[in-house]
Amino acid sequence: MADNSSGNLTGELAALDFAAVSPPEFARIVKGLSGQQLGEVMHGELRTRILGEVFGRMRQQFRPEAAGALTALIRWKITGETDEVYETSLANGTCTVSRGRSEAEPRTTLVMADAEFLKLVSGNGNPVTMFMMRKLKVAGDVGLASGLTRYFDIPKA
Repeated sequence: MADNSSGNLTGELAALDFAAVSPPEFARIVKGLSGQQLGEVMHGELRTRILGEVFGRMRQQFRPEAAGALTALIRWKITGETDEVYETSLANGTCTVSRGRSEAEPRTTLVMADAEFLKLVSGNGNPVTMFMMRKLKVAGDVGLASGLTRYFDIPKA
């Protein structure tokens, strides 16, 4: 990905089989892109594929031993060309993910733009710093939100 023009970058990312990209490789890709570039590639079908793959992997990245007896519904609202909502339910040592907003009341809701979301889930963004800079908004249980990263294996770039 030596060429930094967004058209070529979007084309290169669109050609990727995200299912074959390992979490550390994904983290390196995100680390190599600016916030502006991340925002530029998060459009249309490519955005849908990236979000689907990230949320699809949360079950595998979940660390039940760290979560213990925790029961919580976490709502993720990712803002961009459209608002996308996913929910992560942690209960009985399992993690289930669903797309869309349920009628259930979440214990915490995280709201962030595309670029911040990708930085957060790839280990390239510090959630506390993002919160302090108002790039990550939290509603509900802030304590749960601040500790979420310990319940998942977050890749390191």
